[in-house]
Amino acid sequence: MIVPQQPRKRYALRAVVVPASLADLHGPVAGLIELPQRLFWSGDRVFDLSDRDRLLEMYEAVLDAARSQEDLAEYLNGETVSTAWVHLALSPRVRRAWESAHPQLLQSALAVTAA
Repeated sequence: MIVPQQPRKRYALRAVVVPASLADLHGPVAGLIELPQRLFWSGDRVFDLSDRDRLLEMYEAVLDAARSQEDLAEYLNGETVSTAWVHLALSPRVRRAWESAHPQLLQSALAVTAA
């Protein structure tokens, strides 16, 4: 007997939070930063920003889990977002939302990959 396949349920995804301007992001650029559990819930929540891999991991977590402009402004730095952008492992929907609002991120990523 062949059972017709039921269509997969689609779940609504949380909206991606994107600031109006990268200049609005005044987060730390150095030191040890502890993310709240709502932004990073598995593993060590303390990030040493002098360690490039840990900085990238923290930025990826915040970009993915932020629920407010305040989350972004508190933990991300606009200049650091710009310089780290090409190295961040982000979901396509997060990357598209940010690059759509801030085309300079896409342009800087293209410039780095073309070099």
